[in-house]
Amino acid sequence: MRSLLISLLLLPVAASAQTIKMLVQSSPLAGFQYHDGATIWSELKVGDPLGLVREAQNPHDGNAVRVEWRGHVLGYLPRAENRSVATEIDHGARVSGRIGDLRDDSNPWRRLLIDVYVTL
Repeated sequence: MRSLLISLLLLPVAASAQTIKMLVQSSPLAGFQYHDGATIWSELKVGDPLGLVREAQNPHDGNAVRVEWRGHVLGYLPRAENRSVATEIDHGARVSGRIGDLRDDSNPWRRLLIDVYVTL
């Protein structure tokens, strides 16, 4: 009985140490045609982690969030959808990205879908 009680007391501690990733946004990639995406297309896989790098000093967009894969710039989160992600990064939230979908489409806006997660 005592070991069961101790186990029950420790359960919330163990559960609170677990991290939870919450999907907060799925977006097309902006600027794919201007960066490294075409040259590394065959290497990209759905589920690959993506770096999200805040560019607060970007002269074209004060909320710019650059998207990278293994050191290669792929493009940016779209301007119409980047404000909340930029704000979360600025406030120190743990924000990450993954390739949500890849499509062999001639329209560069439809080629790569980015899933953005916040880790709780």
